[in-house]
Amino acid sequence: MDHVRLQGKLRTKILELHYKANSGHIGCSLSCIDIMISILKFKEAGDTFILSKGHAATALYTILNEIGEIPDEVMDTFYKNATTLPAHPAAAKYKAIPFATGSLGHGLPLATGIAKAKKLKKAGGVSFVLMSDGETNEGTTWEAAHFAVANKLDNLLIFIDKNGLQGFGNTADVLGDTASAKVWGAIGFDIIEVDGHDISAMLDAKQKLIADKNGKPKLIIAKTVKGKGIPYMENRLEWHYLPMNEAQYMEAVDRIKSDYNA
Repeated sequence: MDHVRLQGKLRTKILELHYKANSGHIGCSLSCIDIMISILKFKEAGDTFILSKGHAATALYTILNEIGEIPDEVMDTFYKNATTLPAHPAAAKYKAIPFATGSLGHGLPLATGIAKAKKLKKAGGVSFVLMSDGETNEGTTWEAAHFAVANKLDNLLIFIDKNGLQGFGNTADVLGDTASAKVWGAIGFDIIEVDGHDISAMLDAKQKLIADKNGKPKLIIAKTVKGKGIPYMENRLEWHYLPMNEAQYMEAVDRIKSDYNA
């Protein structure tokens, strides 16, 4: 399946899960699903992944279902009582979800610890983590970032989903642009900025950074659109929270089918 059709297929699944559950957090999942495809669909042996922005759990579940790590019948339990697929990822239910996330600022410290352990054990593979741009406001993020630099963790690769919005406004208006290349570069990260909806560009950036064993931790700043693919959701803060009614759901699915050949 080509990248565009896969992007459409997984967006359609995200919409279906949220509509059936009458749940929110749609916009943030549509924002980062392409990033997750570039990490998890093309992962190598020994790679690990932490979704730090746990409110985008639906995107994680759909890509894990696509690569065969979550069965179809389990996907049907999303958001229901006793599910193993709650609104934020729960720990130790699946090998690919080793930690509970959603309290922002925890994912980078966890991924940094994994990268350090890989170094100590002389193990292969990359420790990947996906963060939100709003999450770069957190103090634990910066403690972990400085630890990664000091310990020369060039096997750590952070993706920042830079969609410009967080829970209560534009990220630039809250604490400034703490997801900028200037800020992260100043403390010692290797950085590439890409279109976070261009899978080929992200794969190229990922390969280039991983290949450079220069002792610097890696960062891909992926510029994205919250609610990507659904015009009435794009760049709209309220779609961090709102569920869809039937008319909105049908409109969204039709748009994805049209634009992504899904």
